[in-house]
Amino acid sequence: MKFTYYGHSCFLVEADGLKFLFDPFITGNPLATHIDITKIQADYILVSHAHRAHTEDLDRLAVQTGATVIATYEVIAKALQVQKFHAMNYGACNFDFGEVRMVPALHSSAFPDGTYGGSAGGFILKLASGNFYYSGDTGLNTDMQLIPKYYAKLDFAVLPIGGNFTMNVDMAIVASDFIDCNKIIGVHYNTFEYIKIDTQQAVDKFAASGKELLLLNAGQTIEL
Repeated sequence: MKFTYYGHSCFLVEADGLKFLFDPFITGNPLATHIDITKIQADYILVSHAHRAHTEDLDRLAVQTGATVIATYEVIAKALQVQKFHAMNYGACNFDFGEVRMVPALHSSAFPDGTYGGSAGGFILKLASGNFYYSGDTGLNTDMQLIPKYYAKLDFAVLPIGGNFTMNVDMAIVASDFIDCNKIIGVHYNTFEYIKIDTQQAVDKFAASGKELLLLNAGQTIEL
């Protein structure tokens, strides 16, 4: 699998000949001004919740790519230019490429105008080439312990580490224990003043716990 980070909580996973884009927020991200959004392609766009920093480029990229949007009904209904979609809530669905499961996240979900955005969630993708979990914006929660027991053995996970609105580094380490996953990609940090962290300290804390924390620059691609 190939992983490209676009900043904040926006990233692309390429696997099995398909491209999965998550939480499209590039235009308003001060750390992603060098990203050429016109070159981004996707087969599926998955949205964890309605906040602007996760949906700002949804309409634009859905039109540009022709991707199928997977999100709550409320998010899809608000994205007026989306033509192809699959509405979900907490549950699982089998697609041609594998299984997508939406799981709870401890977070709010509303659009900038105050419109309700449905439940905030995360996604577990079970693909031929591997399994991964994106928690979405969330605080630590014990539901995460269900993932390795009932849902999937994970190859990697994408977790927020910036604190204030979500888990901080210490709680993300606990979360990695809950989900039984030692390879973590950190997101939702340093975009804004509220969520600034010491990145080297974060990497060191994970390493001291026997885990690997990967922190990418916006635009960086790695193989997983």
